[in-house]
Amino acid sequence: MKKIALYFSMLFIAASCNSSSESAQNSEEKTTEETTSQVEETTPKIVTKEISYEANDTTMQGFMAKPGNIKENTPGVLVVHEWWGHNEHARNKAKALAELGYVAFAVDMYGDGKQASHPEDAGKFAGMVMQNIDEAQQRFNAAYSELTKVEGVNAEKIAAIGFCFGGSVVMTMANMGVDLKAVTAFHTGVAIPVMPEKGKLNTPILVCNGADDPFVKPEQKTTFREAIDATGVDYKFLDYPGVVHAFTNPGADTMGQKFNLPLAYNQKADEKSWNEMKAFFEKHLN
Repeated sequence: MKKIALYFSMLFIAASCNSSSESAQNSEEKTTEETTSQVEETTPKIVTKEISYEANDTTMQGFMAKPGNIKENTPGVLVVHEWWGHNEHARNKAKALAELGYVAFAVDMYGDGKQASHPEDAGKFAGMVMQNIDEAQQRFNAAYSELTKVEGVNAEKIAAIGFCFGGSVVMTMANMGVDLKAVTAFHTGVAIPVMPEKGKLNTPILVCNGADDPFVKPEQKTTFREAIDATGVDYKFLDYPGVVHAFTNPGADTMGQKFNLPLAYNQKADEKSWNEMKAFFEKHLN
């Protein structure tokens, strides 16, 4: 009888040990899961940083946005502002690129973070850059260099996007031979200082414009298309019907009404063009 009692006691102890062991294991697994979850929750989706840099003794005010969990060999994208200057629109697009997994750098093409509050000033600022294209390239290259210094960026995979004036800038840089793996220009001018030329342009180009943008003349589109056709590069030229200038900028309507300019935000065209850019970059950067 004592032996039987001893036997059941041993079974009870063994079961208790197994239960304790399983409980400890489950507790450990739960703790690991909770820790991983806490790390994911505390890792920001994107990280941003103000970056001052120099170009020909001029201080430029850049803005960097990158994924919070950035991986090695991440492609980088330069973002060039509208003729209004380095503003929230350009920064918001840099953040949106970071959310897609890219490291983005919003460029300052005017220096000192200068912005225009009136079209006359915007035209002067933009004209000074485009009329001195060598200095423009130096400013663009300075931002390019800053982007490649960001930890995790693949310096061999740099692209660029630009809006309005910025679209003209990024296409001009590609036409001048800057090493860009892809370029997307939104509501951009196409009569640019350096036009596409066979043997010099090697960058795939995506243009997303409004078909009713009065700033871009039909004959300018024809000339541009003929020039880029001759290069043999991969390109796409989109004209969205019923869409005018500055369609990616939610603040366009306010500025258009204030200064009686044909500017208007178009959410549908904004989203369509952004998706076109995503697919274009997926093809040429990843």
